[in-house]
Amino acid sequence: MKALIVIDMQNDFIDGALGTEEAVNIVDKVKEKIDSYLAAGDTVIYTQDTHTEAYLQTQEGQKLPVEHCIKGTPGWEISPRVYVSGCQVIEKPSFGSIELAELVAGMKEIQSIELIGLCTDICVIANAIILKAKMPEIPIVVDPSCCAGATLAGHQNALQAMKICQIEVQSSRS
Repeated sequence: MKALIVIDMQNDFIDGALGTEEAVNIVDKVKEKIDSYLAAGDTVIYTQDTHTEAYLQTQEGQKLPVEHCIKGTPGWEISPRVYVSGCQVIEKPSFGSIELAELVAGMKEIQSIELIGLCTDICVIANAIILKAKMPEIPIVVDPSCCAGATLAGHQNALQAMKICQIEVQSSRS
């Protein structure tokens, strides 16, 4: 079995409070990738960056003082352009999710894990590294054509860092 992890494809990261043109531009490719995994009978899991109204008082909020992904707001919602009902969603209060790694590690017969989504240089890399640490012998793949960073330079730097950590950076399935 293969698992596709769709990282934080939420309205605030696509065209909302922290949206970018690059994020908008990957939406269709992300949906195609999701559809290909589901058609093959593989697993798709979404993560959802989740903050409270007290976000600005958190450490993250002090360093990134832009309210985003406040639970229950439209910006927090996973984009309906990529969300497929019935797939599991993991809410995460920080960049990486230990809960996600434990869930995937508990899947029987997992052969590979692919990550796509937003932002390459924050949540995608954080989750890729956590998954690699939890399951060092399972191939972890990141498709750069289905990711966007907070900046283009950040995207490229994150891809290079992941390669160094033995995470495959390539298009695996479209």
